[in-house]
Amino acid sequence: MVKKYETPMLDQLETGPWPSFITGIRKLANEHPDERIQDVTSSLLGQLEHSYETRKGYWKGGTVSVFGYGGGIIPRFSEVGDAFPASREFHTVRVQPPAGNYYTSDILRQLGDSWEKHGSGLVTFHGQTGNIMFIGTDTKSIQPFFDEINEYGFDLGGAGPCVRTAMACVGAARCEQSCADEHKIMRLLVNNFMDDMHRPALPYKFKFKVSGCPNDCMNSIERADFSVIGTWRDDMKVNQEAIKGYVKTKGRKYLIDNVIARCPTNALSLNDDDTLTVDNSNCVRCMHCLNVMPKALSPGDDKGITVLIGGKRTLKIGDLMGTVVLPFKKLETDEDYESLVELAEEMIDFFAENALEHERTGEMIERIGLVNYLEGIGVEVDPNMVSSPRQSSYVRLDTWDEEAEKWYQRQAEKAAG
Repeated sequence: MVKKYETPMLDQLETGPWPSFITGIRKLANEHPDERIQDVTSSLLGQLEHSYETRKGYWKGGTVSVFGYGGGIIPRFSEVGDAFPASREFHTVRVQPPAGNYYTSDILRQLGDSWEKHGSGLVTFHGQTGNIMFIGTDTKSIQPFFDEINEYGFDLGGAGPCVRTAMACVGAARCEQSCADEHKIMRLLVNNFMDDMHRPALPYKFKFKVSGCPNDCMNSIERADFSVIGTWRDDMKVNQEAIKGYVKTKGRKYLIDNVIARCPTNALSLNDDDTLTVDNSNCVRCMHCLNVMPKALSPGDDKGITVLIGGKRTLKIGDLMGTVVLPFKKLETDEDYESLVELAEEMIDFFAENALEHERTGEMIERIGLVNYLEGIGVEVDPNMVSSPRQSSYVRLDTWDEEAEKWYQRQAEKAAG
């Protein structure tokens, strides 16, 4: 017999103009054919109502895992389990997604069937880290669930102070802006650091995220310790006939107001003959013009990646955006990809040895200084690491070009031996 709970405060959440997460849980509690799932989700709603009434959370952690793994499970034990027994244990299982989050409908059904057999039926695609989040099961069911999904190709993701599951955007298969092989980068990084993912041994978490262009659909710059962004370093490609067609369809005023005037560095100008001139030296890859006129503008041909380090949300100090440590890198040969993985290894080793407990990479860099960090990972200072010299009061612009030329000359002499 499924026990039902009065939930007036949760009912209120469903009366607003926006969809509520309560609706999905309640559907499982009221309509699922398996009484076990009905009982678990009904109990969960009861505890959630109790938390709202008392303004207190009642979940505590512990240790739950599968054989051979140290992470991947988020333990949740209820402190009010006597009042809500069916959800006394409500652990979350993190499972790695495929690169670019590509699934077949058959595999999604298979995952859903496995979870309904062993868990609550609640699934999130995907968590902030990138995992598939299977939410709500008891301790005895975790190993059978893992064994079942592992049999058809899925593995646990990261949880705790470890390397976390990477994320990659949908990539070149669906996006014309792609400048890199996002899925190959993600798979190489994940496969190389699998042991660090399953056996937590770092001061705190370390996240990879890969976006194929500066649109950064993975939001990697603000939430990844190691952010890979596809980019280009030659001139943007311009289809002048498509520009003229855009002007003819939308009008000059529309183009000027919505494209030209919105360029953050005034790098675009519309000529009298309805052609577009691009000052590529001042383009900062904000992607606005390429997004609104994808048939007229596209990335250049000299494509590669930029690597930024240290993005994160608020922890010990406030939110941090990633800092450029590799302004541009071509990825054309196996050696290029290997060197990227080796750089990641250097960064994780340095993080493991020098970060304080519960400190992210960005916070470590704030504490020890960027110059010391670059020296520690074996990366030379590059003038291109200054992201916005126009807005940096400590950068002398009157001699910028001359100093940059001196730096490039020193690099050439060094390369020549």
